[in-house]
Amino acid sequence: MSPCNDKIDPHGSRLPIKLDTASNGEFVPVPLSRANRLANRLAHEFASAHAKKLGLGRRSFLVSACGAASTLLAFNRANAAAGKTGGYFELPREAALEPVAARSVLDKGEFIFDVQGHFIDTPKGNSKGPDVFIKDVFLDSDTDMMVLSFVPSRRDAEPVTIQAADAVRAIVERMEGSKRLLVHGRVNPNQPGDLEAMDELKEKWGVCAWKTYTQFGPEGNGYFLSDETGTRLVERARRLGVKVICVHKGLPFGPRSYQHSQCSDGGFSPRKRCSPRRWRCFPPGSSSAVWSGSATRAARGCSRWTASRSISARSRSLRESMPTSRWTSPTPRSSCSPPAPACARS
Repeated sequence: MSPCNDKIDPHGSRLPIKLDTASNGEFVPVPLSRANRLANRLAHEFASAHAKKLGLGRRSFLVSACGAASTLLAFNRANAAAGKTGGYFELPREAALEPVAARSVLDKGEFIFDVQGHFIDTPKGNSKGPDVFIKDVFLDSDTDMMVLSFVPSRRDAEPVTIQAADAVRAIVERMEGSKRLLVHGRVNPNQPGDLEAMDELKEKWGVCAWKTYTQFGPEGNGYFLSDETGTRLVERARRLGVKVICVHKGLPFGPRSYQHSQCSDGGFSPRKRCSPRRWRCFPPGSSSAVWSGSATRAARGCSRWTASRSISARSRSLRESMPTSRWTSPTPRSSCSPPAPACARS
């Protein structure tokens, strides 16, 4: 095990893998479940016991491969004790104490694909500019591939233009190795010129998908994927052959268009626009990816939150938009896995 810098967390109070309530500012953090609180407690207990067996301080142990393996094994035990079924972290028990066993499982070089990244196209030296973006993402992290996305904006006031995005993509393409940067095409069909610009974004700039914000629009008025404006976006995307539409939901831009930030239209509500025999007017090739698509609820007067109270608003929208005979409930994500990041993150 290599030496570490003990100036950061000298007492080893931080676990190497975070299992915690968190938010990117778009929603109120959901408190940890009882099972997750147990997982954290067991992980700390495992760390103390295993560090002592190996004759290491907690900090030195936790920054090692064995520290990561020990934490994952604690998560497995906590979820099993809570009666959770489904997936689990597949690694041998000896990985908590044997570095070779831990590295054989954890050092496999997983493919890391970040589906949304941003930078701001301002003068050189900006802490969020393209130079720092390339360094942080492709030089100083393990990220293999990223999609460069866009924030909502008027056509004449874009923080990052498609030209600037393409220039950064070209730099990444010239880098040695297998690093890749894909680019979204920003489109808000409720403002003049955006729909017409989709042709150029596809033909000239080779965008991989479309990025839209349904809660954004002229004079603060958004739109629904299921209304005529949203329909025009979906149909044009189909015609152009770039059929993935990434929709940022869950982040209201104020009370005026709050309803458009919700996920009730994630299923495109095809039955509203098609005859019963043509309910699939948007076939499987037309898909949407929704950010921040989880609605959390708690019983009135009760401060305790449970995982069962977190529901997928988009799944509900899909279910309501399709004939019952064609709907199959998705397999729940493994309760033994760490919570997914708020991906849907901007």
